[in-house]
Amino acid sequence: MNDQERITDLILTEKKMTANYDTFASECVDDKLRDEYLKLLNQSHMTQTALFKAAQSKGWYQVESAPQSKISETYNKFNSQKP
Repeated sequence: MNDQERITDLILTEKKMTANYDTFASECVDDKLRDEYLKLLNQSHMTQTALFKAAQSKGWYQVESAPQSKISETYNKFNSQKP
């Protein structure tokens, strides 16, 4: 396994972990335990961001920028759905 595959695997693992922590926190009855899950969720997001930036800096994870017109269109679509 090369470095690119390792970072990709780590990013995917962190994505799954954040989904799990989010579910655990939202379904937790105990406030202290919920706070711990939220801390873990935040740490996992920070780790995922660091991995993403590392992969992006190496050219392994490129994201295309959306045109401003598409951003505005999407924003307006969801903004109009507010209750």
